[in-house]
Amino acid sequence: MERCLQRNAPWNIAVRTGSLNAMTSTNRPAAESGTCGGVCESQRGAATTAPRGALQRPAAMTRNLDVSGLVDSDGGLLDRAIFTDEELYRQEMRRIFAPSWLFLAHTDQFHKPGDFFTTYMGEDPVIVTLDKNRKIRAYLNSCRHRGARVCRADFGATRNFTCTYHGWAYDLEGKLISVPKQDGYPESFDVKDWGLVEVPHIETYHGLIFGTWNPQPVTLRESLGDMAWYMDAMLDHDPDGTVVVGGVHKWVLDGNWKLTAEQFATDWYHVNMSHASALMVLSPTGKGPKDEIIHRTGRQYVDPNGHGAGFPVHPRNRFDSQTVHEWMDYTALRERLGQARVEGPMTTGHATVFPNFSYLPVNGSIRIWHPKGPDKMEVWAWTIVDKSMPDEVREAQRLYNLRTFGPSGIFEQDDGENWSEVQAISRGFITNGVALNYQMGIGSEREDGRHPGKTSELYSDAAGRAFYARWRELMNTPAWHEEKR
Repeated sequence: MERCLQRNAPWNIAVRTGSLNAMTSTNRPAAESGTCGGVCESQRGAATTAPRGALQRPAAMTRNLDVSGLVDSDGGLLDRAIFTDEELYRQEMRRIFAPSWLFLAHTDQFHKPGDFFTTYMGEDPVIVTLDKNRKIRAYLNSCRHRGARVCRADFGATRNFTCTYHGWAYDLEGKLISVPKQDGYPESFDVKDWGLVEVPHIETYHGLIFGTWNPQPVTLRESLGDMAWYMDAMLDHDPDGTVVVGGVHKWVLDGNWKLTAEQFATDWYHVNMSHASALMVLSPTGKGPKDEIIHRTGRQYVDPNGHGAGFPVHPRNRFDSQTVHEWMDYTALRERLGQARVEGPMTTGHATVFPNFSYLPVNGSIRIWHPKGPDKMEVWAWTIVDKSMPDEVREAQRLYNLRTFGPSGIFEQDDGENWSEVQAISRGFITNGVALNYQMGIGSEREDGRHPGKTSELYSDAAGRAFYARWRELMNTPAWHEEKR
């Protein structure tokens, strides 16, 4: 089995010509379709060409490594280089983040034209905004003149975006509307060619906004596949949908982004050990959880697109916050969502939408793991609640989330310590060459007849193996921008 995990010398470099030509320039608006809860419209359309003139990058700048020998998903082995190698990290930006659907924001963050929120797609800064026609748009947050950000605020409302370097200004549709001393440019200069680079496809799912740079992607719903059934257990409690409470919490961690995304997809195994003190504090007696809690059984959803979700299954599953639990109408939820979801993924559990969006249903936590190099990430976390919740129930859920999985939450600190510990020693020469074990639950994946798709046991690495199999597939597949033109 060990021989299946092999670093190919010299990393099997496959040189391809990368092209950045197929970016969206907002002077050519794309086709529109889709809505987000009746509040705003989504953006879908073909990418258009941004001027590059005679610029042509040398092929060696975008060489790609064959990663086939770094992930042995059948044997359950992983090479630690995927967490530390800078060249692999740059390849992830090109082949994982550039073509994938990435979480951007929640629709509740946009109510009036001009509302905006700044975030990242991989390491690319983007502005998400509501234009004057109430369409959600997203733009690369980079001036087309010298490249500085045109919006430095985290969120707010505006009529336009103005670069503070030289004063180029853009409207909510991304068009370049002001160029100081424009008469100094040649006659060939046309403001229509220099609008903000636009994310060509924006779609929403139950209030969650996703975008992709891929000019011809599969739909978001198709990309989610059966994962949507599990997401609905958190997002579709009632027709009113969800809203954000308490803003966005952000913190920095030492660790590779995949460590976090993988754990939320696959790892219930760590709970009793890593969170022993937190479980003791939260137990009614203060002596720790009952044996039936420690030895819970459940299922783990395994998705071929790299998504994953794990959850205990029990007829008495409930929300942890007492106030939230007492407010919930479990009978109505069973009628709307079905018994399988109420007894499984609706409450206690964990999940990841590939590549880097994760959530915890029991406390309404959604988060994105923003990569900041192979050794560092930023965690951005929201608390979402059912819109129909009264204020006191919303506040109870917000506080419970903050105390458990906020920046200083009693569970979150345990997890952060684990991720940082793994990363801290992974650069050692010998350490980096020792394979990691992902063999728990091998062969246990099956269709259980109760939950969509294939599931494994609660204590399993199955979704983790699928996560890295998808990572390997994309890393070895030329992305849309690598097409020869």
